[in-house]
Parts: sequence; C-alpha cells; structure tokens
Amino acid sequence: MKKLFIGALVGGILVFGWQTASYTFLNLHASEMMQVKNQDSVINSLSSMFSEEGQYFIPRTNDGASQKEMEELEKSMMGKPWAVVSYHKAYNADMMTNIIRGILSAIIAVFFVCWVLMKQTSTSSLTTFISCLLIGVAGYLYIPYAGHIWMQTPGALQNLVDVIASWGLCGLWLGWWLNRK
Repeated sequence: MKKLFIGALVGGILVFGWQTASYTFLNLHASEMMQVKNQDSVINSLSSMFSEEGQYFIPRTNDGASQKEMEELEKSMMGKPWAVVSYHKAYNADMMTNIIRGILSAIIAVFFVCWVLMKQTSTSSLTTFISCLLIGVAGYLYIPYAGHIWMQTPGALQNLVDVIASWGLCGLWLGWWLNRK
C-alpha cells in the first residue's frame, strides 16, 4: 500500500507540475486562449444573447430539426465562418479551489495507473515508463484529440506535448519507484 500511495502522490505532483508549467510560464496553450479585438463589446453582445452557461455551436439547427433541415444548414454553412463558444455568466478567480481540484485529479489519475501497473506480474522500469506513456496517449486520443477532430479545437499538438512530458515524467518516477526491490 505504501508503494501505491507514495507512487500516486509523487506521480500526481509531477503530472500537475507539468500541467501548471505548460499553462503558465511555458505558455504552450496560448492558441487556446487568444484575445479578440473589441473584447468588451463581444462579451456584452454574447451576454445579451445567451441566457444560460454552456457551450454553443454557431450556427446550429434547432433541437428536433429534421435530417433535411440539418443537411440544408450544413450545405449553407460550407465555406462560411462558424464558432464554438464556451459561455460563463460570471468569472471566478478562486485559483486555490482550481489548484486543489487539479492536484487531486492528477493524484487520483496516477493512483489508478499505479494500481493497474502494480497488478502486472512481470514489469521493468522500461515497461512501466512505456505503460504510463501509452495510458496518457490513450487519454489524449480519446478526449483532446477527439475534440480537435470533430470541433477543430486548438491545442492538439500542445496537448500531445503535455501528455508526453507529464506522463513521461510520471513514468520515469514510477518506473524507478514501483520496480525497486
């Protein structure tokens, strides 16, 4: 149990540490948080249009639209601008809650990975390292990259760098920690 908990704690700190560096002083995710000209008028306009928080795909058919209506909209959209907008009614700068949630989610994710790795009967440091990378890449392919495929979200390359760096660091740590006698 000691190996599991210490592995998860240190690994979670490494994963969270990379994530923090990636979004702050390394600024790898600038393409996901670009500034718009006339941002005050844009946010005021959005606030007057959106009645609730959520993510909006613009333009979009009404709920319950027929297949024909969806096809007509898609055809009319070809070559024209479109947007995905995540709208929030109020900004909350409570970074401490975000930091706590971020580090706890990283520790829990590494705990799950440690648990799976510790169930293997024959491992080496290299196998552990590669397993961590593959688990990270699987998560990347399923979530950020799927968003890039379907919604053309920015940051596909930056998220891949994050996965390789954070889960690579974690894999180096766990490769040493979990395989020592």
